[in-house]
Amino acid sequence: MDRFVEMQTFCAVVEARSFVRAAESLGYSKAAVSRYINDLEARLGVRLLHRTTRRLSLTEEGEVFFQRSKELLAGVEEAEAELGSRSSSARGLLRVNVPVTFGITRLAPLWGRFSELHPQVKLNITLSDRLVDLVEEGFDLAIRIASLPSSTLVSRRIASTRLRVCASPGYLARHGQPSQPEELAAHRVVAYSYFNSGDEWRFSGPQGEVSVRTRPWMDTNNGDTCRAVALSDQGIILQPDFLVGEDLAAGRLIELLPGYQALELGVYAVYPTRKFVTPKVRALIDFLQEMFAAQRQAVNQ
Repeated sequence: MDRFVEMQTFCAVVEARSFVRAAESLGYSKAAVSRYINDLEARLGVRLLHRTTRRLSLTEEGEVFFQRSKELLAGVEEAEAELGSRSSSARGLLRVNVPVTFGITRLAPLWGRFSELHPQVKLNITLSDRLVDLVEEGFDLAIRIASLPSSTLVSRRIASTRLRVCASPGYLARHGQPSQPEELAAHRVVAYSYFNSGDEWRFSGPQGEVSVRTRPWMDTNNGDTCRAVALSDQGIILQPDFLVGEDLAAGRLIELLPGYQALELGVYAVYPTRKFVTPKVRALIDFLQEMFAAQRQAVNQ
């Protein structure tokens, strides 16, 4: 317990840049704060703080210890918040932002089941493919599809999807079928403008990672539009399997470059902070994880 108090006191001193202000925020005396810091440095055998009459600054060892201490203290707060959230029921308005196509095809069928489980939650679902500011725009939670979640938000992975490069049989009959990623640069490409990599498409192949700079004749911020244009024999697209999977199975689209795999993307539930996660947010995250885990299990059986 003393180690926890020492760590908490050290972080308070660093953030306040003052022993006096740290003591006030913690409700301790200045002497107690000084004793905790001295005991901590003595136990670790290193100096954590440079002290002068005018200012405090971290040593190199102090910087490392401060970052690790913040992570550990945040973990304790998250655990306490989770226990608190589980002790009360989910209720109130829950504002959720989801990608358009994924929201329609994969999430819309689940909202009714969630409402049955949590009847005191009122859902407000906004569909948009742009990257919204959760705090600024007042969302409790967002579903994002990305190779990595944003480092500025807290996230939990709930599913995954793989990008597929494909075209219609009609397009391939007229323009030929590429056998290497480099050949995509000479083809008519319909690009999705929200890709982080822009017009650069990346693959994993027999010799490792490979990328190609495509030359799109059309850009759009909507995956359904990419799909529709491809189905009308007008180009090659790179889209997630939840959007083009049925077309591939039915032969309306043909997957290209079978020796190469495009990126696998994670489907993340993201929210602004670990602190005080409300029961309604916790309930939705747990629900989505359970639903997608059950779907994966059904597919694998």
